[in-house]
Amino acid sequence: MIEIEKKFLVESERWPKTGRSIRITQGYMVRTDELVFRVRKKNDQCYLSLKAKIDVQSSYDYEYPIPREDADVMLEKLCGDCIVEKTRYLVQHEGMTWEVDQFHGRNEGLVVAEIELPAADSFFHTPDWIAEEVTADSRYRNASLAVHPFSQW
Repeated sequence: MIEIEKKFLVESERWPKTGRSIRITQGYMVRTDELVFRVRKKNDQCYLSLKAKIDVQSSYDYEYPIPREDADVMLEKLCGDCIVEKTRYLVQHEGMTWEVDQFHGRNEGLVVAEIELPAADSFFHTPDWIAEEVTADSRYRNASLAVHPFSQW
């Protein structure tokens, strides 16, 4: 599946902390500029995930369910310190779903929003709590935050 997304900083005091939330822990086993292989826990569901970059806003994205016990072992034994923890809020705005990630742990204080689009040139309305676009800034990729956390910038 091809994923097209744009990423933005969020004015943390202004965004609506409503909608469904998902607690996510993800650890990286392979991380390059072009490819990441990770294990993810989303609430009670666990996955192996492969993401391969196509361009700055597009990637191939595949996710496969795995048992929780396997995910726990992988996170502990195979990911080392390359772990990102966050709560994702699914916020509706003018017919689109924004994924607002509020980071925890070593990335505490960082809040970003992503919007997945059907095409690179799709039009969307930007909520007033959205700040600067950071799609092209690799520091804000989760795989980068696992190695170079926000707290150390």
